[in-house]
Amino acid sequence: MYIPRPFAADDETSAALLRGMSVAQLVTATESGPMATMLPWLVDAQSSVLVAHMARPNPQWQTPWQGQALVIVEGPNGYVSPSWYASRAEHGRVVPTWNYVVTHVYGELVVHDDVAWVGDAVRRLTARHESHRPDPWSVTDAPSEYIDAQLRNLVGIEVRVERIEAAVKMSQGRSAADSSGVINGLVSDGNSAVAEWVRRSTG
Repeated sequence: MYIPRPFAADDETSAALLRGMSVAQLVTATESGPMATMLPWLVDAQSSVLVAHMARPNPQWQTPWQGQALVIVEGPNGYVSPSWYASRAEHGRVVPTWNYVVTHVYGELVVHDDVAWVGDAVRRLTARHESHRPDPWSVTDAPSEYIDAQLRNLVGIEVRVERIEAAVKMSQGRSAADSSGVINGLVSDGNSAVAEWVRRSTG
């Protein structure tokens, strides 16, 4: 990934972005071209492994791939209007841009065509997203024969992480007045998540 130096995330930020990921695109290179699937992920930071599952009919896991797999994790992002910059009134040399956070994870892709492995992954993924709810749903809440049939329609996906690249482009390098204008503009647009990233990145 091309990352201009001011936007390169440090190791701590990259690790935090990886820990916070929940859904991302799995991309593989094949002889017939790139293939991609949006998947929910579980991050095993201690083992440097990403865990997911994929529908069995999906051709991506059945199509031979070349080299590493790529997992693309999109973070908060949003349009930045030139009208938000204080410098627009000073010299007018401003243009639109886009602020974003993105993480690229590269690693070895392993497919697990194993119901027990998939069942464990599904239970762990479900627990992650249900545990904070007042009445969390559990896989065991559904009839076992129904769950068994669902699991047979899935394959397990594992990416053994070898490299992480993360970019945080959040108006770094702009003046304090310009950054303030961007923050206010983003909040007005209802994009408070990106506004907070700009505040942290330029403060």
